[in-house]
Amino acid sequence: MDAALRYAGVSVGYHGTPVLTHVDLELRPGQRLALVGPNGAGKSTLIKSVLGLAPILRGTAEVLGSEPAAARDRAGYVPQTDTLDADFPVSVRQVVMMGRYRRIGWWRPARAADRLAVAGALERVGLADRAGHRFGTLSGGQRQRVLLARAIAAEPRLLLLDEPFNGVDAVSQEAISRVLRELSADGTALVLSTHDLTVARDLADLVCLVNGRQWAVGPPAETLTAEPLRRTYAGSAVDVSDGSMVLVEP
Repeated sequence: MDAALRYAGVSVGYHGTPVLTHVDLELRPGQRLALVGPNGAGKSTLIKSVLGLAPILRGTAEVLGSEPAAARDRAGYVPQTDTLDADFPVSVRQVVMMGRYRRIGWWRPARAADRLAVAGALERVGLADRAGHRFGTLSGGQRQRVLLARAIAAEPRLLLLDEPFNGVDAVSQEAISRVLRELSADGTALVLSTHDLTVARDLADLVCLVNGRQWAVGPPAETLTAEPLRRTYAGSAVDVSDGSMVLVEP
């Protein structure tokens, strides 16, 4: 089975200046990868490189068997924050339908299959009863679930999520975690960035520690330990006692 994502000796950045270096990754269909590191570590840049939106400066990058930009139509993306104006009069259903535009075409009417995909995605994230509500009236956690539904509606083989749990209430966090597990069980490969070590430990099959470069990659039991975390977080103390994981800045 082909890898969903394969990076070998990759550096990514902008205008020829690296943001993140020494990236070596291989993600199989159905696996969940967590990108972990402090703010400004390069997590979002790495996700954008998978979408072909940040240049590969060195090394080789393969996404779903193609160059990153060529695979974009088969990948889904849930941004950390969305550009949709909360005051814009667009319904939850219309937001999720945006995930079908690549299949429909911008000026063609939605088909029965598109409406069914949208309804199924909203059902999956637990918001079918909010389909007719204005997007801007939802809570932050509900809006994040709608953005996840929009990505699901596109039926991606690879799903990328940039800090999907930031500012999300406990109910929405549980709903998102459940959906991500279901998607991976169906064979979708997942990449999510997070600063929450507990989320990475509980949700990911693989963890990639980054901060300007890749410091470690592997199962949570190997990567979310004191020494790799100290290297990644530049000497910060790490408390991993009693199953908890807390970074204490020096």
